[in-house]
Amino acid sequence: MKKLFVIMFSIFLLCGSAFAEKITFSAGSMSGQAGDSSATTTLSGGAFVQTSSIEISADSIELSGDDYRFIKATGNIKGKNLETKMEFTCDFMRYDRTSKVANLQGNVNLTDTDNDVKADAQLIEYNQNTNIAVLQVGITLTQKKNVCTGAYAVYQKNEQILEISGNAQVKQENDVFRAQQITLDLDTQSITLSGNVKGSVTETKKAEQPKEAPVEGQSAEDQKVLPGEAPAKEEVPPPEKKE
Repeated sequence: MKKLFVIMFSIFLLCGSAFAEKITFSAGSMSGQAGDSSATTTLSGGAFVQTSSIEISADSIELSGDDYRFIKATGNIKGKNLETKMEFTCDFMRYDRTSKVANLQGNVNLTDTDNDVKADAQLIEYNQNTNIAVLQVGITLTQKKNVCTGAYAVYQKNEQILEISGNAQVKQENDVFRAQQITLDLDTQSITLSGNVKGSVTETKKAEQPKEAPVEGQSAEDQKVLPGEAPAKEEVPPPEKKE
């Protein structure tokens, strides 16, 4: 019976001769040449990789390219961007450590923990430098009372702007907005619709004011007082004169 063992390495790599970045990785098994940053190294069995900006765990992770520039992961992927506070899960991913662009595929869930924004799609490309995520196929994005769906969307984390197109729809509780393109400001909750605009808004019913009980001996109609008027005084007949 083979014993499961864990391989752990820490490598300092020179990226563009500007700074050294430390990569730490661990796994149940490894294939490739340890210490040769130009070769392809494959980690499997509880694979984990961490750089200065991102951490990834998956069934299998492959490191390739000069200075392990490219990271490819497959199966039960969980990741976190340590700088932008974006967390994700998916079935397959590619990450370029130089361009800081991650391509996530298959049942993707992306969460902006800073702003409580959650997005589901089949394809998401996230650029760490610009903090912009491009979502495609089967999109659902939720934030506060908003549920947004469409075929294509661009989420700008810094500006808190969401642009949706392709059967775009935004639901805000009982209100529904549809258009070819919808722009939603997630901070102010303002919404802009363009192209074949449709929608339905549910009017909020105001609570009725409680009616005052009538004074004994006086009808409810007599007790009505208009704003700014004093209540009418009850007239008393003069006493009869004695002859």
